[in-house]
Amino acid sequence: MIMPELPLGPGDCIFYEYTGPKKAEGCTFVFFNALTGDISGWENVIGPMLREKGHGTLLYNMRGQSQSRFSQGLTLDGDLIVEDAGRLLEQVKPVRPVFVGLSIGGLFAVQAHVSGADALGIVLINTLRRIGPRLQWIGDALVRAAEVGGLDLFRDLYLPLLMNEDWQASNRVNFLKPEPYEPLALDSGHYKLLAEAGRSANWEVPYESLQLPVLVVTGLQDRVFLDHNDVDELFARLPNARRVDMQDAGHLIPMERPQSLAEALLDFAREL
Repeated sequence: MIMPELPLGPGDCIFYEYTGPKKAEGCTFVFFNALTGDISGWENVIGPMLREKGHGTLLYNMRGQSQSRFSQGLTLDGDLIVEDAGRLLEQVKPVRPVFVGLSIGGLFAVQAHVSGADALGIVLINTLRRIGPRLQWIGDALVRAAEVGGLDLFRDLYLPLLMNEDWQASNRVNFLKPEPYEPLALDSGHYKLLAEAGRSANWEVPYESLQLPVLVVTGLQDRVFLDHNDVDELFARLPNARRVDMQDAGHLIPMERPQSLAEALLDFAREL
């Protein structure tokens, strides 16, 4: 496993971990995080399970996430994230890449491919959505919660709506602690990602142009981002796609149902 940094200028770098495939027909799964995540969300079960089957993995944290540094004053918007992904892929040159994006990470995966990054296929995990007044309001409220009470308040408010009921029952004891909330620093990476990348993301995706195979994975217990009609309509625009709907998962499937997701990724790799 290679665990270096990709330097991007004074004070700026991307931290990543790359393991190439061990079998000739193996793919390299390239993981695109959600804004408040990091590579650890893929490494509980999914990464080890894929590597055990002979596939490779490329995991990285975008600038502003853990171990990926950024210079103060830099705007961490969607364009920068996509540009950084392209630089990393050009540097590493993963073998037979398959892009896997969680939530907005799927949007960045698609935009990286549309911008010229080669991929055998793309997996979109709870990505398909239309940004109307409701989701715009929710996005602004997420930023406001971070300003008032940091990621602890953000999680206390939204995880009951994002996660499946089994996860809620098992993890409720870890939340709503008596300690006071602390605001998220306005110059911190997580705040800037929420406020800049989250608000500036362009969700007008040219789905019809994606000729490569696409796997759409949807958690049906997602009470925030899932709109069934929107998912159906956007999925219909993909020329070469299939769906996996998970009845027992919400929005953050890699943390809720990692083994089921890993099995879906292995099935997709076999099809490729």
